[in-house]
Formats: sequence, structure tokens, C-alpha cells
Amino acid sequence: MPKQQTDQLIVLIQSLTKAEKRNFRLFANRQNSSEEKLFVQLFDYVEKSRVFHEEDLLKKYPQIKKSQLSNIKANLYRQLLSSLRLLHKQGYEDFAVREMLDSARILHSKGMYSAALDMLEKAKKTANQLNDAPLAYAALDFERKIENQHITGSMADKALSIKEQSDTLVSAIRNSNDLANLSLLLYGLYLKYGYVKDDRDYEYISTYFNAHLPKISVRDLNFYEKLYYFQSLVWYYHMVQDFANYYKFSQKWVETFESEPVMIEKDTALYIKGLHNALNALYMAGKREKFAICFQKFEIIGDSHSPFFSTNDHSVYQLVHHIHLLNSIFLTGEYDKGVKQLQPLELALKKNVHNWDNNKIMVFYYKIACVYFGADEYGKSLTYLNLIINGPSSDLRLDIQCFARFLSLIAHYELGNEVLVSYQIKSVYRFLSNMEDLQGVQKEILAFLRKTPRIYPSEVKTAFRSLRSRLLQYKDHPYEKRPFLYLDIIAWLDSKINGSRIQTEIREKIK
Repeated sequence: MPKQQTDQLIVLIQSLTKAEKRNFRLFANRQNSSEEKLFVQLFDYVEKSRVFHEEDLLKKYPQIKKSQLSNIKANLYRQLLSSLRLLHKQGYEDFAVREMLDSARILHSKGMYSAALDMLEKAKKTANQLNDAPLAYAALDFERKIENQHITGSMADKALSIKEQSDTLVSAIRNSNDLANLSLLLYGLYLKYGYVKDDRDYEYISTYFNAHLPKISVRDLNFYEKLYYFQSLVWYYHMVQDFANYYKFSQKWVETFESEPVMIEKDTALYIKGLHNALNALYMAGKREKFAICFQKFEIIGDSHSPFFSTNDHSVYQLVHHIHLLNSIFLTGEYDKGVKQLQPLELALKKNVHNWDNNKIMVFYYKIACVYFGADEYGKSLTYLNLIINGPSSDLRLDIQCFARFLSLIAHYELGNEVLVSYQIKSVYRFLSNMEDLQGVQKEILAFLRKTPRIYPSEVKTAFRSLRSRLLQYKDHPYEKRPFLYLDIIAWLDSKINGSRIQTEIREKIK
């Protein structure tokens, strides 16, 4: 078994709950063959060992031969998945549809054509209730094959009905396919480039979006068609920083779920992501009071639904909860209090207990660095900024990588590391040379930091005031306001001018 698959087997076993482990042992003991039980011994070893060592395993279980190990691992992986499928099939209605399709195939093979058609009718009905057009089409396609091959007594009327159902489902699948692809492509562009930085970026994204958006009427769409349509609009307005429309279509995403509550249980993670985008839009628009109300609602939903969360649902919920806990710190300026709330997130990131991807981890590193910076803990801020700057993901979220380098410069300036600032300015220029354009805020901060070694102490506050007045013109600029979201640079400058702390300035501004 290749190393990647071995790693997947270990992760799967480590993710099991006590109930799932107990169920697997009962499932495995249904077989009496000692040869088959070798996979149980492998399971016991992996479960009890923090690190998998092949030599240690073979020494502990001499009945397992090295030549057999690959097959035993593969067998254990299959058995685990079979056990989990049986245990959880009642919780996933689409499992029932696939079981009906399998049953219809068995009935057909036995020559029981009417019984097979009855089973397929049930499968179609359940799939349609779940808004699962591909599964409904699979049932319909099998039904059409049976009607084509056998005289069932319903051919004349059935042919027209199958055609009409087929046309409807194919249209729904085509729309879902086009909209899902558009949503995915936009999200891919966002991960690579971040937000639009100028009119040229805006023109490119807008042209791309409009060229790929299908001509459709929202009223005629089924659940997933609507969802993918609203998702596409959410990614688009997010990227172009139109926060009003970003919030509007995030709400429509959430309302699509809430209009069909059964879908919240079927696709919980996607519902949570809709709530996340609505919260994110309020945060980006600076709507403090509305954000606080929505975040409280989000936490209530988590408390009431968490007993029914799958591992994936729990991972997504924790991700969104930590994101907006950080955002609430930025909105209120409570950095000292925020530092005390970071420990659970820092521990989760260190152990990667939720298996978050590199993009999400990078954003967390940056936000945590901003919290420490706001609390005047510049050393800890630099620890997280260096994880981004020296990280492996060189082509991911260039906007975050750029902001991290600027915040690193400011943190070193605060620590009085003038030599490091001078060296890092050259390093930042080398990094930015790979980017086509610098934004106004970035240019102003770089120019200021290059001049700092030549500024006399008596002129420092004047220099800060000058930088502040130049940056204010960018604060509400549609493409320049991003640097102000996580760290209020104006509040930082006010703190330097007034000899106070950033959080003091932010709280005064809120008052």
C-alpha cells in the first residue's frame, strides 16, 4: 500500500469516535477466519500507537508477514469504510437512494422487472426530495433501460413521462454543472490573487464572470441550482469588494437553506459557509452591531446542532467560529482580551486537529499576528508572520503574503530593529518585483520606512502626521481599503502621535 494511502488509513483510524471503534470491532468479529483477523491486529496497533513504525508492528505481531502488509492495510481500509457505511447509513438519505438503486439492479437480474421499476420509482422520489438531480437521473436512466428491453404493460404512457422527466433533470444538471464550475473557478482565482487591486483587475474579473454566467431565471431553479448561482455571485462581489451585494447574496445563500430545513441536515457544512460569508460581509463593511447579533445567532446554531455534526461539519464550524472570534476582536479593538482567547486556536493550528488547508492556515497566521501586534506583543506577532513569509505556499494568497511582509516591517520598526528594517525593505522589494503593481497604501508605508533612519527624534511625530494624512485618502477607496481591515493603520499612527495604544485609539473612535 503506497505511503499516501497508508497515511490516509492512519488518519481515518485516528478520526474514529469510541462508538465507531466499538462498532468496527463488532463488525470485524462477524468473521471467524484467523487469516482475516490480521487486519484487526493492524487496527489495534495503529489505534494504540501515536506513530506508525512498520518494523515495530512486524516485531509485535510476528504472524503478520512483511509481504502481506500491503494487502492487509488495503483490506483494513475497505473494512473500516464498510463498517462506517453500515453504521451511518440511517443518517444520510442519499445512502438509501443508492441502496435502492442496487436493490433494483438485483431485482432486475432476477427477472423481477415490475419490482425493479417500483424500487426505482421510490429512489427517484427520495432523490427529488433531496434535490439530488444526478441520483434521480441515474434511477430514471435505469428505468428507461428496463422499459426499452422488456414489455412492462406501461410503455405508451411511460415513454412520454420518461422523456419529460429526463429533459427536466438534464436541464437541472447542466445548469448546476455550469454554475458549480463558475463558482469553483472564481474561488480558484480568489485563492490565487485575492481581491481586485485596480480597475484592470476589476475589468478582468467582471468580464470573466459575465462571460461564464448562464442566462437563467432564478424562479425556475431547483435548490442546488439556486445555491450555486448565489455562491457564484458571493465570490464575485467578494472579490470586487462590493460588500453590500456580498452580504445580500450571502443572505440569499442562507435563506435558500432555511426555506428547506431538511437540506440543512443534508449539507450542514455548506449552510455554515453561507452563514460565514454573511458574517464576513458585515465585518468587512464595519457593521459592528449587526455583526455582533449575527455572530450570537451563529453560536446558538452551533450549540443546538453540534451534537449532530459530522467530523467535517465540526471542522467547518470551528473554522468559521475562530475566524469571526478574531474579526470581533478587530471590530472592537479589544486586543488584550483577544490575546487570551487565542490559545484554543493556536493549539488547533499546531496539531492541525481539523485538517484545515494551507490557505485557511495562512489567513489564521496573519490574523493572529495582527492581534498580537495590536496588543503590543511584537515578538509573537513576528513569529506568526515568519510562518507566512518563510512558508511553502509561494503562489497562494499573494495579497496575504504581501500584507504579512509589511506588518513584519512595522513590527521590526516598533522593536527598534533599524538594521533589520533596512535589510527587510530590500527583501520586500524583491518579493514585490514579482507582482505587477504596488497599491497606494503599500507605496506610502514603504516610502516612510525607507526614510525613518534619517528622521530626527524631534521630527518623528510630524512624519507620522504626514503619513497619516496621506493614508486617509485611501481609507475609503474601493481597491485600497483592504490593508485597514485586520489592522487599523490609522489607529496605529494615532497611537504613535498621541503616545497611546492602538486599542485605546480604536475604542475612542467607536465611542
